[in-house]
This record gives sequence, C-alpha cells and structure tokens, in this order.
Amino acid sequence: MTSIKPLILAVDDSPQILQQIHGLLSTDYQVMIAKDGETALNIVSKREPDLILLDIVMPGMSGYEVCERLKDNPNTHHIPVIFISSQADDADQEKGFGLGASDYISKPFSPNVTFARIKTHLQLKEMTDFLRDQNTFLEAEISKRTDEIKSQSERLQALQQATILIVTSLAETRDLETGNHIRRTQYFIEAIAQELVTCGEYGDELSADMIAPIVRSAPLHDIGKVGIPDAILTKRGKLTEPEYEIMKSHAQLGLDAIERAEKQLGIQVDFLQHAKEIAVGHHEKWDGSGYPKGLAGTDIPISARLMAIADVYDALINQRCYKPAIEHDKSIAIMQQGRGTHFDPVAFDAFLRIEKRIIEIAHMYRDDDDTPESLASLEWKT
Repeated sequence: MTSIKPLILAVDDSPQILQQIHGLLSTDYQVMIAKDGETALNIVSKREPDLILLDIVMPGMSGYEVCERLKDNPNTHHIPVIFISSQADDADQEKGFGLGASDYISKPFSPNVTFARIKTHLQLKEMTDFLRDQNTFLEAEISKRTDEIKSQSERLQALQQATILIVTSLAETRDLETGNHIRRTQYFIEAIAQELVTCGEYGDELSADMIAPIVRSAPLHDIGKVGIPDAILTKRGKLTEPEYEIMKSHAQLGLDAIERAEKQLGIQVDFLQHAKEIAVGHHEKWDGSGYPKGLAGTDIPISARLMAIADVYDALINQRCYKPAIEHDKSIAIMQQGRGTHFDPVAFDAFLRIEKRIIEIAHMYRDDDDTPESLASLEWKT
C-alpha cells in the first residue's frame, strides 16, 4: 500500500520562487502553490496542508497577516508555518515567531537547508498529531473503565503512562537504541534519586514524592531525535562537526515537541514539566560547558542532572552503532574524570554508592550477552 505524501502549501508572489520550491519538493511531497495570501487562505479552508511555506512581503495581505489568521483559527492554528523571506533581521524574525511561526528561512534560501528544516517540522507535526489523536482515544477508553479505575489520580497516571509508551514507541521506529536503554535509564534515575532522598541530600530540590513523576517522564529524554536525519542518527563512526551540531539540536527539538504537544492538548500536566527539563537539559554540564543553554551547577534542574549520569553510563556500557560496549569498571573510570565538571558531584557520589544496584539493573535489562571490549578512552555521543 502506497503511503500518502505530506501536503505542502507554498505561498509567494514570485513565480520563480514557486517554481524553485516545486522543483525541490515535488519528488517527496505533494506541493500546492498560491500567489497571494487570500488565495492561500481559500486553499487552506478547503484542504488542510501539513506545512505552509509563506512569503512575508506580498501584494494585498502580508505573510504576517496570513499567519496571524491561521493561528487565530482553532481549525488551522496547529499547521506549522515557515516564513521564507528576504526580510531577515532580528526584528522581522522576532515578529514572525511571535505570531506563531515554526521557523524562518532567509532568501535566497539553500535547497538542502530548506529541505532539512521542512522534514524536521513535518516529523514534529506527525508526532504531535499522533499524540493528540491517541490521547483522545485513551481518554475515551479510560472513561469506559471508570468503575475499574476508582480514583482520579489513578486515571491520570494510566493516561500519562500510556501516552509516554505511544510517543517513545514512535521514537523507537527511528532510533534502534531506545528500547532497553529507556528502561535502564529510568531505573538508574530512580535508584540515584532514592539514594539522594535517603541521605537527605538536595532536600530543597528533590523529595520522595517527586521520584515517581521524574521516572515516568524519563523515557521522553531523547524524543527530539525524531527530528534528526537518519544519516546522522544511525551513522557508524564519529560525526563531523556540522553533523554533531545537528545532533545536538535534539535537546531543543525535544523541548519544542513536548511544549507543542502541551499546547495542542490544551492541558498542563505536572510530569510533563519534568519531561521538558530532562529533554532540554540532559546534555547540560555541571561546569556550564554543555548544551543547549550552557547552564551550570544547580541552575540545571535536578531531573536533568540525574539523567546526564544515567544516559552517559548507559551509552558507555552498551554497544552503539558508532562504538563497542565498554566494561563497567572502565566506564566508571571514564565518568569519574567528569565528576564536578560534567556531572553533579553530589549526585555522582550517590551513583557510586549504589554501584551494586546499578550493575544489577544493567544486567537485568541488558540488550545482549556480549562481553564489552576494553577501551582506554572514548568520546561518547549520547
């Protein structure tokens, strides 16, 4: 069965630009064109596109006004809008993003960059639409089981857990390393957090009742990898510098995806706050040298600091497409070099204190029985 190609609407008063966009996208996508804003809105009212490429300066209605109308309409506000314009200063971009645009590409545009950004935003929209549709279905199913699920809190937890499974299953279709990696990192985080609470450390940031929602949200830490091209995500060997910059964007993409899902769902759920913290913050470093925001110390949320330890340890001890597995002792030795620079020293010490439990979790949910190769050093790319 042939899948239906996503539909892209290109809006520009220049026939040459429209021809260029059609030539770039028509092989992979359905492409409709409009020469002005009124025509574009008329098309959208009859057939909803998956994404809109929108010029700003056009005769009659400007691109800004078209975007504003789309975002004010509950039937079209979820459609991603990418501005393509020669107006590229900060004020113009700020105005576009303020109206709800998803991205901004300057003319003359690079075909490769434009194609990559379109692909990313279509993948994010697919994930959001899938989550919204499944959430509606789950709400209906759970409401049928009111007699079985007695309390409101149990009902909400069931919905949260089912939603996470749906979203992470979507991610697994692209990243083959996410299966047991998700389970292991969840249990690593839970064990470290319990040790911190037991010892009374970080009492102002972490409490016993926070552990469960943090653990539930942990599987969403790499959801932004849905927006990373396959050639980079599954590359064997070290990434080039430009490729690494693209890979690093998964942290911000993860935050954007969860925030967009929240907005589309129209609800605020506590555990999604932890999910957002972990998605965007699990590559921040204690000394401020991480990404994407360069946060340092306790400015990094405790949930993200715990995930940083769990994520790196799991990447080291398990085989990846770009490296063999490393035995536990060597992995710990590598990570000790990052105590107080990469990792929160208090949380890392708690991690070391429960080393036996960490080994048990890694063994219980291992991917295979291969013996890790010994390596003297490694640059990981979790």
